[in-house]
Amino acid sequence: MGVFPAKIRFKLRDLDVFPNTILSPMDGVTDAPFRRLCRVLSGDRMGLLVSEFVPTDGDAVFNLEGHKQLRFFPEERPFGVQIFGRFPDKMAAAAQKIAVSLKPDFIEVNAGCPAPKVAGKGSGSGLLRDLPRLQEILHDVRAALDRCGVDMPLTLKCRIGWDSDSINVMETLAIAEGEGVEMLTVHGRTRLQGYNGLADWDWIGKVAAAAKIPVIGNGDVNSVARAFECINRYGVDGVSIGRGAMHNPWIFGQIADAWEGKPARVITAAEALDVFPLYYGFKIEDGSTDKGAEGRLKQLAARLCKGFSLDERREARDERDACVVSGADDVAMQVRQSLLSSSCAAELLDRAQSLKEGLAKDLVFDPDRLVNLNGAKETELRFGDQFKGR
Repeated sequence: MGVFPAKIRFKLRDLDVFPNTILSPMDGVTDAPFRRLCRVLSGDRMGLLVSEFVPTDGDAVFNLEGHKQLRFFPEERPFGVQIFGRFPDKMAAAAQKIAVSLKPDFIEVNAGCPAPKVAGKGSGSGLLRDLPRLQEILHDVRAALDRCGVDMPLTLKCRIGWDSDSINVMETLAIAEGEGVEMLTVHGRTRLQGYNGLADWDWIGKVAAAAKIPVIGNGDVNSVARAFECINRYGVDGVSIGRGAMHNPWIFGQIADAWEGKPARVITAAEALDVFPLYYGFKIEDGSTDKGAEGRLKQLAARLCKGFSLDERREARDERDACVVSGADDVAMQVRQSLLSSSCAAELLDRAQSLKEGLAKDLVFDPDRLVNLNGAKETELRFGDQFKGR
């Protein structure tokens, strides 16, 4: 890249976080196997990892064993557990039990999830319609952590507001700082947007400029160049990456390479296809069924293969090669369809191996192809009660 961003690390209390990146928690995606996959591909340079969000409302007494989202491995540290709910007493009790029993590196409160089953019940981004309740939750969680003698940071994830007519992220910042929150991650969309339209980084920048605590920006970060731009232009302390990591699980390592002054590395399609047996092994080790592992492999394949393109270093040597060059997108689509049409995990892994040695041998993984994470052209903010996968 030639120059470094204004910030390449940040402090969360005593934690020195490098690179200044976070893998955004995504329900049904960022379980321990996916987090471990990203960490391995990054060369153990991930910044912070956060659990899938953990519900607290359902149990009369919060039960650690009832929440598989709490499982994490030692190599995932620094690691935080994100909780959500609408009852301050239950949120506080859950936070205290998690902190004492599991000893993560921080506890995070979710005020960002837009799913109707979450926000519609007053938790997640639904808390942005009831800031006094959010304040009470933060106050009680912080007090519970202090009361049990756990010296642990409290963080908050939020959106900029419920809709375009009720953007209240500056009020949320003030509440967070007043209640002892030590890091704020801001997703630059409203609840009504879901995951549609473009994130409003101008609002994220306003929060970063006013904050006394680290502010992490979230929304549409899909490349090293975009991470660089967001940090330099909007003054955030770091970036949180969700769907960009689903399309490109190497992105954290690519950012770390750039921040360390290393040249960009070409990832061959063969190397990309090697993630499937690695991911499968992590899923099985985590207790997944073979069928469950197959579903996650296909989830990754559907997004990963969109980044395949022809290696530009390969020159067309004859008419036959020229045809290969012109049909590179067709080849990438064939690779994708071959993986997605597999009948089981074993067949998908066998096909990945065969593709490495055949159809995909002249392809590379090109993250610059991943412009629109929603799969549709997005050039303006659109509001609507639609929720696409992260």
